Amino acid sequence: MKQFIYKSIIAVLAVILIYEFTIGKQIKQLSKQTNYLLTKEGRKEGVSKLRGEIEKATKKERYLSKDDAKLLNNFIKKIKKELRESEN
Repeated sequence: MKQFIYKSIIAVLAVILIYEFTIGKQIKQLSKQTNYLLTKEGRKEGVSKLRGEIEKATKKERYLSKDDAKLLNNFIKKIKKELRESEN
């Protein structure tokens, strides 16, 4: 009976350790990020970072490569065509 109890305790400790070193760390990181985004200061900082990135993008001479621009243009045309067809 003692062996069963010892093995059970070791198994439970192993499961707890494995959980803490794998899933537990990821859950803690995720909860920190969500707490940061849910605070007023975090949202303000996020908005300011977004504004900074938009400013950088507008200062660039060419944001998309020519191939990417063609691809997006074709995609947008296709979506417009499907939307026009859905109106009928």
